[in-house]
Amino acid sequence: MSDRRKFLKNTILSSALILPGTVSSAMSLNGFKKREKHKPLILSTWNHGMAANDKAWEVLGETGSIVDAVEKGVMVTESDLKNLSVGLQGLPDREGIVTLDASIMKGDGSCGSVCFVRQVKHPISLARKVMEGTPHVMLAGEGARQFAIQEGFPIEEEKMSPAAEKAYIKWKEKSEYKPIINIENHDTIGMIGLDENGNLAGSCTTSGLAYKMHGRVGDSPIIGAGLYVDNEVGAATATGLGESIIKVCGSFLIVELMRQGRTPQEACEEAVKRLIRKNKGIDGIQAGFLAMNKDGEHGAYAVHPGFNFAMHHKGGKALVDSKSKF
Repeated sequence: MSDRRKFLKNTILSSALILPGTVSSAMSLNGFKKREKHKPLILSTWNHGMAANDKAWEVLGETGSIVDAVEKGVMVTESDLKNLSVGLQGLPDREGIVTLDASIMKGDGSCGSVCFVRQVKHPISLARKVMEGTPHVMLAGEGARQFAIQEGFPIEEEKMSPAAEKAYIKWKEKSEYKPIINIENHDTIGMIGLDENGNLAGSCTTSGLAYKMHGRVGDSPIIGAGLYVDNEVGAATATGLGESIIKVCGSFLIVELMRQGRTPQEACEEAVKRLIRKNKGIDGIQAGFLAMNKDGEHGAYAVHPGFNFAMHHKGGKALVDSKSKF
């Protein structure tokens, strides 16, 4: 057999052993170049993620705990009085009441969340208490508030922030529920992190869509929708219209796609494609996904332009515009 024929035969046999997706993964993103990897790595949705990441990075350096980092990081956004989409200063529901949702998850599968909770300044910390101090995953409404009281959380006075009240009074002139993409869908901070040793964690917190029906809960506190973390694979978080994300279990979907060999970028893109197929009126829906794998590669993708994310690693930090389907 000639050398050329031997080469071709060996090439064909070798290619049969390559797992599906591995060649396309390498080629579709950066040709055959090595993909960017960072450990440790902190990613957060939207521009308010920059300040949150600063705090998370500081905490990670001080404590070495990626769980502490993702909790303390998003607490910055929960306390930001200029932010009208996260925390008690956020825009209310159509009854004029601010209700909050949050979740937190570790790479070993431990998780906790709260939803439809009132008068708690830091729902992310309450979610962590659920994770670490109860046999449950989620507490809701008055039950979550009572648990907060039991655990010594301060119960805040129930009143709208001046900016939220002004906006609510304006909204009541027509009382129309019509979310505007990248504005009222700009409703969450989701943070995912990877430490030096490969441990993952994530957090997600929101005041939800402005002027929602009283009792509405979005994707943010739902493990597998707004957030999912698995030390064996990676982590993902979501932002945008929660109903659209819940329909495809977006964050869980992305982690499972990565488990099957997709890169974080490919997994985010596939999740967006599925979301588009499962939702009508996609022109008026924004949703974005952010993901990392256990090796420190990351990806992001959205339905429409306008989604961005904050990234911190040893080489520096940046606010990055995500690619989008449309």
